Amino acid sequence: MGSVPAWARAYVAGVVLLALACLAPLPQLRVPWEIVALLAVLYAGCERVTLPLRPHGAGTPGGDATQGMGAFLPVLLAGAFLLPAPAAALVALPGALLARVEQRPRGPRRIWRAAQLAVSVWAASRVYGALGGREALVAPDFPYALLPAGAAVLTFSAALTVLDGGILALAERAPVRGAWHGLFARSLAPVAVHGLAGLMMAVLWRSPYGPVAALLVLLPMYVSCWVFAQYHRERAAHQATIRALVQAVDIKDGYTRGHSERVGRASVLIARELGMNDERVEVLRFAGILHDVGKLGVPTRLLRKDGPLTPEERRVIELHPEYGHEMVRGIGFLGEARSAILHHHERLDGSGYPYGLAGPQIPEFARVVAVADAFDAMTSTRSYRRARPVRAALEELGRCAGTQFDPRMVAALVRALDRHGWHPAVTADTAPALAPGMPAYPSDTLGRSAP
Repeated sequence: MGSVPAWARAYVAGVVLLALACLAPLPQLRVPWEIVALLAVLYAGCERVTLPLRPHGAGTPGGDATQGMGAFLPVLLAGAFLLPAPAAALVALPGALLARVEQRPRGPRRIWRAAQLAVSVWAASRVYGALGGREALVAPDFPYALLPAGAAVLTFSAALTVLDGGILALAERAPVRGAWHGLFARSLAPVAVHGLAGLMMAVLWRSPYGPVAALLVLLPMYVSCWVFAQYHRERAAHQATIRALVQAVDIKDGYTRGHSERVGRASVLIARELGMNDERVEVLRFAGILHDVGKLGVPTRLLRKDGPLTPEERRVIELHPEYGHEMVRGIGFLGEARSAILHHHERLDGSGYPYGLAGPQIPEFARVVAVADAFDAMTSTRSYRRARPVRAALEELGRCAGTQFDPRMVAALVRALDRHGWHPAVTADTAPALAPGMPAYPSDTLGRSAP
């Protein structure tokens, strides 16, 4: 835990002591140990099918506590509804201590998670009991039981938020005002849904049908959790594939290092301004990131050549959209992104390449990526020329709108940058000094290596 700041270690230790204090009254209580054992074993076993714990950052022992609990949060909340608060807190410990953790130090992360969950479940159970929830559950006064259950869910979410924000502020040195921003809102909706399932488990547990019927509540949630886990793994594989391709391009063409990621980011800004749905936005981000992947098929000496390209050399480089399209043809999840990779150097007036498409013949994704690509090329400092200011780059895009670029995409980028701003970056391997005799800005608005 040496990589974790001292204040963060002290904070984790304090939460661990608080969790132990929550468990301390157990010897003096009459606890239905069979329920505790069954719920604890169930939660620990279910942890093996959920996503691994993914902390907020590499240096923190914490993380979003709702991440990795999957569909089995109802087990913890059912414990809060059925058991005294110290016993309910105990249910979370075996599963949390046995949870899969992606990053080191794994032991401290597990301990933090166990303490965090124990405190949160204890608080939820105390609120539920104080509002008469257990009596309403047994009576049965079921409609009224929704009120203490709702209060318990709010308490659980609030406790997670407070503890998560603290570890963010101390371990990742997030600004105090922003450390808790959005945490409660993100956790409340899933916790509320799982809280209803937990309440249903508790009601069935107390019914004549008993624990077996209560466990059936988890079956559809197990299936949904398994499907989500598969989606998460598939998405992670997609990201790894794209990351490997982009790294290969960056290594080969050092002049444009980081360019692909920024084109993806600018493409997303345009897409959101155009009102595209989240699925299309994500595919368009892939298109922006992979638009130059075809450069892997271009000789390195041409990509790194100092000075202007000959017409023959330019024609070779202009093959990179077709190379890129062939490389990603079999990657099904890219969808529309493939057309953007092939056509992002087409021009609205039909003078682009590789096929000389014009106007609406050019796919929408390609028109977005063309604007994002040109914008980043102009605003990035490279070893052979200085960057243009953002405003100058936007003016150049506006001047070329209608002939080279789609005016709708240019206008969307202008609106997005007015709202979000832009931070250009140095993308060359070396310091951004101009090479002797090289112009400040090349006549090609896309930059030296844009073809």
